[in-house]
Amino acid sequence: METAEFLHTLDREGRLLAAAAELAGTDAKVPTCPGWQVRDLLRHTGAVHRWAAGIVADGHTAPRPLPEGPDLDGAELVTWYRDSHRRLVETLAGAPADLDCWTFHPAPCPSPLAFWTRRQAHETTVHRHDAEAARGGPATPVATGFAADGVDELLRGFHARARSRVRTDRPRVLRVRALDAGADAVWTVRLSEQPPVTSRDADAEADAELAGTAERLYLALWNRAPLPDMTGDRALAALWRENSGI
Repeated sequence: METAEFLHTLDREGRLLAAAAELAGTDAKVPTCPGWQVRDLLRHTGAVHRWAAGIVADGHTAPRPLPEGPDLDGAELVTWYRDSHRRLVETLAGAPADLDCWTFHPAPCPSPLAFWTRRQAHETTVHRHDAEAARGGPATPVATGFAADGVDELLRGFHARARSRVRTDRPRVLRVRALDAGADAVWTVRLSEQPPVTSRDADAEADAELAGTAERLYLALWNRAPLPDMTGDRALAALWRENSGI
């Protein structure tokens, strides 16, 4: 996907998130984020938007602390979230293509601007799903290509970092396959006592395979939906459920 496509998705998903949160009310529980209410979701996502916008706008080349959300609630909090989202979209839309700034995971991406536009598009989509769950549904579908990209970012980005807890005491191989996203939508995740190493292929023999539509894999691997049925060693499914939280 191109950066412009990610920006369009980010714009749309943030608007949907705000609309769902407004209908649900800030007291509503978020079933996909146990312990959270909609106010927590808005404060977190809005703070992330402002944090990302600041890194891009100021060209920070080192990590910045994530700010806390404001002591607002109800309609005022929804308005604050909408403003946070608008600032982020406008900042990314106006940033130079050769932007130099800090990024935080190694998933392949052509530039820092592409990184932040992609990352915030996925951040917002996952939390839009949370807001719609709090509203009681229905959930807006996630496009196949975008969902497959999100699986790629999660496996080759977040879980390539040292902080990933998806580890095994002996080498294991998990295959992830999106059945509706083309022949190359397959990932081989090599598990060990070190952070997972994921390649975009099906070369190694796998101990287990997780297969489903790209959307189902996207939501399941982000722990927003049950995992599809796994063939092979089902213990790897339990390992993911218990240890993959970001």
